[in-house]
Amino acid sequence: MASSPKTPQAKSRLVRIGEWFDLRLSFRESILPPIVHEIPRSSGSWWYVFGSATLLCFVMQIVTGTCLALVYVPSADQAWNSLEYLNYQQPLGWFLRALHFWGSNFMVALMTIHLVQVFLFGAFKYPRELTWVVGCVLFLCTIGMAFTGQVMRFDQDAYWGLGIGVSMMGRFPVIGESLVHLVLGGPIIGAETLSRFFALHVFVIPGLLLILIGLHLWLVIKVGINEWPMPGRLVTRERYLDEYHALIEEDGEPFVPQGVRKDLVFAGLVLIALFGAAAIFGPAGPNGPPDPTLIDTVPRPDFYFLWLFAAFALLPPYLETPLILTAPVVLIAAAFLLPFYSNLGEKSWKRRPGAWVLVITVFLMLGTLAYLGLSSPWSPHMDAWSGTPTPVQYVEGRTPLELQGAILLQQKQCRNCHSLGGEGGERGPALDHVAAVQTRDEMIRQVLQGDGNMPAYGKHLKPQEVTALVAFLSTLHPSGEPVQRNSASPARPEESVGRGAAASRQPGAPS
Repeated sequence: MASSPKTPQAKSRLVRIGEWFDLRLSFRESILPPIVHEIPRSSGSWWYVFGSATLLCFVMQIVTGTCLALVYVPSADQAWNSLEYLNYQQPLGWFLRALHFWGSNFMVALMTIHLVQVFLFGAFKYPRELTWVVGCVLFLCTIGMAFTGQVMRFDQDAYWGLGIGVSMMGRFPVIGESLVHLVLGGPIIGAETLSRFFALHVFVIPGLLLILIGLHLWLVIKVGINEWPMPGRLVTRERYLDEYHALIEEDGEPFVPQGVRKDLVFAGLVLIALFGAAAIFGPAGPNGPPDPTLIDTVPRPDFYFLWLFAAFALLPPYLETPLILTAPVVLIAAAFLLPFYSNLGEKSWKRRPGAWVLVITVFLMLGTLAYLGLSSPWSPHMDAWSGTPTPVQYVEGRTPLELQGAILLQQKQCRNCHSLGGEGGERGPALDHVAAVQTRDEMIRQVLQGDGNMPAYGKHLKPQEVTALVAFLSTLHPSGEPVQRNSASPARPEESVGRGAAASRQPGAPS
């Protein structure tokens, strides 16, 4: 009873504080109207809750991602170890990673459902064309966030998944090679690659998402939330806006608090499901440190890329490049142009059978492919240059041991990274002059232990194979130039002169 007289005084103090902020922020004039703006009563439906749930997942991703960034080390040699530390040593680190992983899955799934709902309800039609276009860009950015997040794990799946992704990118004519160098920071997946993907995942794409979300919400407020699509109510440029405003005056309600009730309930259910999935299933990976020498691995992507994984597993090789070059461009262009070639007329899916037939067909196709992607016995094709024959001048006059080394150079796919005679990969240095710059012992050590960007192959080659391979490599030097040798050992005639002389007698000898 003694505290009751203070209640009006406490209220007046809060009012004064509120007026102080309102005078400086103009809350009532600028912020309050969008919050309480009128929406059609029919829009307060359970079908309209997926957009706000997607926004909730994005907020969760920012919160959990910020916490993870305090421990995660974005370097090629420490990224995997930092995730292991989070999983097994950092208190509740595994749960934080699980929340971030499942938050990404939920965000992609909810945004997909939201796009399908907008498509079926005809909410992309006049005057909401730009709202749809911004939403499509948001969806692409969300997929980009998911892909870069998978790379952040930098385990065996992430390494080879990224390798497959950039190999697809490299098939684009003219700009393919430049795109690969831009994304990877060079011709190979290395430390700079992870640094770039970390910047994309933490700074660039989230920044774009924040800007696009703000623009999307502003468009929704200014143009209005789409009403429930009634069969027979056609969209025309002459009458739609007048009819929409008349509907708001006749049967409208404030977005807050009436219109947001179902959004809050669904947001609570999403949080419960998210925390439950994180606690029950835990985080994803890391499955194992990235090892470039294990080319027979089967990198399984996260669920939203499984359909693509299975598609390339089932397609014959000659269809891969045409599909990569045409399908993404056609699909993205069709989605962006949709509100411009179909922006009037019927909205209701009941009068648009082609819309729901298309949705069902696409989901059945993607679902089937995703299921097949769980068990597809496929590994990345890393034989881009393995089928290229060794130039004749490099094998003529060679001993059986050296010829065996030339065969191993092809079989072990060394040509994917090293060129010979101007043909081969660019990840490593050309082999035409290798014997002039490295001694036999240095080549053996390089093959066994690796160095720089080259992985160690000591566990993948037998001693006799190393001997044969190095024997062939020792023949690769310009004509008339002696091979590199240890200064403590005397030069042998066949090394310093014989090979060079033999090479000079061969037509087309490397120079």
